[in-house]
Amino acid sequence: MIKFLDLQKVNLQHQEEIENKLLSVFRSGWYLLGSEVKSFETNLASYIGSKYALGVANGLDALRLIFRAYIELGVMKAGDEVLVPANTYIASVLALSDNGLVPVFVEPDANTYNIDISKIEEKISPKTKAILVVHLQGRIVFSEELKNIAQKHQLKIVEDNAQAIGAEWSGIKSGNLGDAAGFSFYPGKNLGALGDAGAVTTNDKELFDTIRAIANYGSNQKYVNIYKGLNSRLDEIQAAVLDVKLKYIGHENGTRRKIAKRLISEINNPKILLPENPADENEHVWHVFVVRTEKRDEFQAYLTEKGIQTIIHYPIPPHKQEAYKEYSDLSFPITEKMHDEVLSLPISSVLEEEEIQAIIKAVNEF
Repeated sequence: MIKFLDLQKVNLQHQEEIENKLLSVFRSGWYLLGSEVKSFETNLASYIGSKYALGVANGLDALRLIFRAYIELGVMKAGDEVLVPANTYIASVLALSDNGLVPVFVEPDANTYNIDISKIEEKISPKTKAILVVHLQGRIVFSEELKNIAQKHQLKIVEDNAQAIGAEWSGIKSGNLGDAAGFSFYPGKNLGALGDAGAVTTNDKELFDTIRAIANYGSNQKYVNIYKGLNSRLDEIQAAVLDVKLKYIGHENGTRRKIAKRLISEINNPKILLPENPADENEHVWHVFVVRTEKRDEFQAYLTEKGIQTIIHYPIPPHKQEAYKEYSDLSFPITEKMHDEVLSLPISSVLEEEEIQAIIKAVNEF
């Protein structure tokens, strides 16, 4: 069986370093808000190029905290609108509704799967306060046009960078393009923890200080609470593991790019629509390798028979989920077609040559 993602193998590449770190944290007796978290935050900010980074409990909290902080600062209020891609993972939308903000869905570009920047301006209303861009599947989405739209309408740009750590636009890394960014380090991400973990990056000190306080029970001084806060902290163990793996993210993303290039050049089946390789390969870190076919279920069953594990990212778009039944009458044909056709093939930094060949052969023979 070719696993969709062999997490054990991914982590065992760094076994000795990770085990030494785990032992060190265990023996230290300090498990929260200690030196490992500080070290990872410093190194993450340095890697991304941002002034500030804050470790939090998970990627959803990272986004929740950003929007909550903007509300506390008076930049946004309940009932305000935020533009968001219609084909994103539900966490992007949950972060908005959890803060009483209203998601306004924008169709994706059919070639990149990312929000269609040319369709953003028509969705802006007097209530719009931000654009939540999602670097979906590991491909960055950004442009001068996007910057100009945000400036013209005085909108914040918040990045959902859960899938694209290490991707670059014009030499700037994702997570440092907008006003703030949320990261997920869920184990299956390109930079994955051994459990739930996340982070926020920003260059805005006031926003950063507000997020940090809200994430710590609304407190910036022990037992003094200035906000009705949350408890969302990155623990020492996860920070230690992430700090080890952060050193190798550039190399591992490079391996993913090489594999994606192979798959794109060697898969040749008219029934299968392959993803687009951007002109600047640095714009994509291939968190997942998504193909499309009208015979998706048949294709998935066929690959399973061939011993190739696949995943559907994602079968149901947010506006069709029961949780958001108030949006179920909305129509987003590009999004809905994508969700009916997408299938993610295995891709990772530990995929072996014979596994790559087997995937190419199987897809071509379908």
